[in-house]
Amino acid sequence: MLYFDHAATTPTDERVVKKMLPYFEVKFENPSSLYKGGIEAKKAVELSRKTLAKFFNCKSSEIIFTNGGTESDNIAIFGVARNFKKGHIITSQIEHHAVLNSCKQLEREGFKVTYLPVNKDGIVEISALKKALTKDTILVSIMYANNEIGTVQPVAKISEIIRNFRKKLEIRNEKLDFQSPISNLLFPFFHSDACQATQYLEMNVEKLGVDLLTINGSKIYGPKGIGALYVRDEIKLEPILFGGEQESGLRPGTENVPGIVGLAEAIEIVTRCGKLESRKELKLRDYIIRELLKIEGSRLNGSRINRLPNNINISFEGVEGESLVLYLDKEGIYCSTGSACTSKSLAPSHVIMALTNDAEIAHGSLRVTIGRSTTKAQADKLINAVKEYVKKLREMSAVS
Repeated sequence: MLYFDHAATTPTDERVVKKMLPYFEVKFENPSSLYKGGIEAKKAVELSRKTLAKFFNCKSSEIIFTNGGTESDNIAIFGVARNFKKGHIITSQIEHHAVLNSCKQLEREGFKVTYLPVNKDGIVEISALKKALTKDTILVSIMYANNEIGTVQPVAKISEIIRNFRKKLEIRNEKLDFQSPISNLLFPFFHSDACQATQYLEMNVEKLGVDLLTINGSKIYGPKGIGALYVRDEIKLEPILFGGEQESGLRPGTENVPGIVGLAEAIEIVTRCGKLESRKELKLRDYIIRELLKIEGSRLNGSRINRLPNNINISFEGVEGESLVLYLDKEGIYCSTGSACTSKSLAPSHVIMALTNDAEIAHGSLRVTIGRSTTKAQADKLINAVKEYVKKLREMSAVS
């Protein structure tokens, strides 16, 4: 089996598993319990929280553990919206469905949502963002790096625009036409889904200028079912889950101690090894792109430069991406056509449609995402197999 779908999920690193194992059988107690075992479990949770806080350059109190990226996105978006009761939200057309479907639900509840376009490289149009901001905008949610085409958004630049907009509101002393739960000077808030970016990009929240940030353990060689949300201290979120007081009341329920410990260890490994792994994967990514673009009728989706080091997304003229994925699967080569969350949908990728407005290009796409264990020999097998089956599928199409 040759695995080229690391954007969907990564294998759990053996070092992460080793850290987690004691918390399944030996140190299994509930962190809310008052006896020694519970106190030790609580210490493990809080030590993990400190690890993430150091990684993000924030306070431990600003880290909320969740069950993954989707829940973190939902807590951030609904938490802000339900606190304000109404208002305007800005996002992009190429967000993960965890963000897009949350925004669509809020539209049904009376919120106004603007979906920003992207250019041909898959980068949000900054001019469109500036035009979209109004005094009623309560939240901007733009992903850090796209899960399908790997394009990296100018998060720090977006943050700067939002900060400048806040200053203009302050100078003009503009007031909302509804009650704000927090000082008018602090919003619009800026949330970014950084699930794909965590392994490769700058995650210092002060440098990025974000107010809320989402990560997911399963994208960084950590366990599935665990994630985190950074929430700037000044921001008050309305809970969307109800129960106990765990995680500041935003994520009630018994903490997933093994998952939390595993997430922290995965973050430690990123801190130590991330830059070296990025350089290695970048070289391999560029090699695969060069070779696959030698195929006649192929095109790269997304920016060649502002792109994650592990992402390759190429469309092949006259080829159905799903058919190509199935043929590769027979060879033991695992790729995808887009987000794993929409693998059962027959609709063309909303991300590539936003770039090209061409359903044929979207349906003909192949997403290849490499990882820390991918070798050049494996890449060569992938390249040769893609060339073979693109040719075969085109011949079959011509006959039919």
